[in-house]
Amino acid sequence: MTRYKRLQRINSVSDLKRMKEAEMPLLAQEIREFLCEKVNITGGHLASNLGVVEISMAIHRHFDTPKDHVVYDVGHQSYVHKLLTGRKDFDSLRTPGGLSGFTKRSESEHDCFGAGHSSTSLSAALGFAESDARRGSDAYTVVVLGDGAFTGGMIHEAINNCRRDLRLIIIINENEMSISRNRGGFAKHLSRMRSSKRYFKVKDVTTDVIEKIPFIGKGTVNFIRDTKQALKNAIYQSNYFEHLGLYYMGPVDGNDYKSVSEVIAVAKSLKRSTVIHMVTKKGKGYKPAEDMPQHYHMVPRGGVKPETEGFSVNLGKILSEKARSCDDICGITAAMPHGTGLEVMKNNCRERFYDVGIAEEHAATFAAGLAANGMKPYFACYSSFLQRAYDNIVHDIALQMLPVTLCIDRTGLNEGDGATHHGIFDVSFLSAVPNMEIYTPVTYDGLKKAVYTAYNKGVPAAIRYPKGAENELIKTSFYSDECDGELCVKCDFKGEADCVIITYGDIAAEALKAEGLFDEKGIKCGTVLLEKLKPYGETAKAVADMIPESCKCLIFLEEGIRNGGAAQCLYDKLRSLSGFENKRYIIRAIDDDFVLGEKGRTLRQSAGLTAENIVESYINQQNNL
Repeated sequence: MTRYKRLQRINSVSDLKRMKEAEMPLLAQEIREFLCEKVNITGGHLASNLGVVEISMAIHRHFDTPKDHVVYDVGHQSYVHKLLTGRKDFDSLRTPGGLSGFTKRSESEHDCFGAGHSSTSLSAALGFAESDARRGSDAYTVVVLGDGAFTGGMIHEAINNCRRDLRLIIIINENEMSISRNRGGFAKHLSRMRSSKRYFKVKDVTTDVIEKIPFIGKGTVNFIRDTKQALKNAIYQSNYFEHLGLYYMGPVDGNDYKSVSEVIAVAKSLKRSTVIHMVTKKGKGYKPAEDMPQHYHMVPRGGVKPETEGFSVNLGKILSEKARSCDDICGITAAMPHGTGLEVMKNNCRERFYDVGIAEEHAATFAAGLAANGMKPYFACYSSFLQRAYDNIVHDIALQMLPVTLCIDRTGLNEGDGATHHGIFDVSFLSAVPNMEIYTPVTYDGLKKAVYTAYNKGVPAAIRYPKGAENELIKTSFYSDECDGELCVKCDFKGEADCVIITYGDIAAEALKAEGLFDEKGIKCGTVLLEKLKPYGETAKAVADMIPESCKCLIFLEEGIRNGGAAQCLYDKLRSLSGFENKRYIIRAIDDDFVLGEKGRTLRQSAGLTAENIVESYINQQNNL
């Protein structure tokens, strides 16, 4: 930190306020250098944070957190905000118990609202502004959101409820990117506003008028400001925000500190709901990120490396291949073609690829409409983001028995992004949905079988798979032979077993490790791996056929929420089968917890889902008999 002469002087917001205005560009440069150094080691969101350096600095120079509230959409671009509010431990960034990669209320009083998903910021900010107004507080609420957030419906719902008399400042950071390049009419509208010659002509004319009026007092300034707005409305025909009663300012160069500071000062003086439109460069100051912002949106630990072909990319390849022979297949993503692997389909089958923006609810119902008219849509989405579309899955897909396949990426615990991105709820909430089938492949061949099975059955289906590549230990332990193209239940043992672990997904590796620990204690243990979960009745019967009579205890291992999860559902079904009424059962799953993580421990250790936890549960049960 010693080489960052200005940044090292900042241990609180008050330190930033004491610095000279002339130092701000140099501080911005140091912050960018610091972020590039740290994030390329720890991993994290780099390009977006490099773009909002000046904006974050100006906000904290003009406002007083925590009295004033600053809300960042998603929160992934809050690294500068963290630095300026005394959080410099970036060596612990995105580790259990360390510095969160998003805003987090429990981490700092300066984080007034936690986030991790897009388009929630304005609704939350409006809540702060309204409650301040009711209490008669003179506090301001500032919300920073990217233009990509406007592809999510919540932003528009919130704008519709904004009153003009609130101390609410909405900063739109237009960088033409969310994770992938923005899609949709609103992003194009912002771009047109930025480049409109008429807009700048109106500003110039209005400025000339103001400069020629003598003896400007306080009342006259207010009158001229209203006159300027009226002139702009008449010539430019207003804009989206002004039609809704919000005062619009911009566009402004969001990477020029002086311009940013001046416009924020003016917005603050208005004491009313104001929109500031800023244009920034994603990845500003770091050429690799400027040239390829998509690749530097999320930097893995150790820096950007050549991409490996994990489950996501293989999904794109499988769908592209299937689409060549089936003209009713299409792929849908919610602003994440790169993250979900559908970039492959976009490149190979563009006419049947749809990027609907950050709008998971719309994506699910759009898929339902396609399916109702003869298509077989595959909607690829991160598990944690799919939560936003639950009603659409129930009401629009499952109730109508439509052949929509949900391709659920990033399942299980997510050590980097943390609780906001854990894929631990999808099995539980989808298990409760009638007509829904759930497939859980752990190999690329299994993923292909799941895609083909969903297509052939023509029912609502979900295919869930982990982040990254297939696990070689799981693959070699269970897949010495294939099961003729059918999704099946597999086991790694023959003959007797004292206990059997029943599991699915990537956590099967912990079950295999537990077998070794059991063996050291002279206990015979085997593992049953599920490639499909629902219908649970079918799966329970397949599992029952594999359990030897010598087995007295069944251990369910699930990297998901216990309540309503696969373990509970299978337990209910197995208990009803002859010969299974008197067996002992153990469930190792996530017990009513978000799994925030503890310093020095892995998330599986924090959740009690390790091989050691499995063995301990069994030994404790034996001792209590």
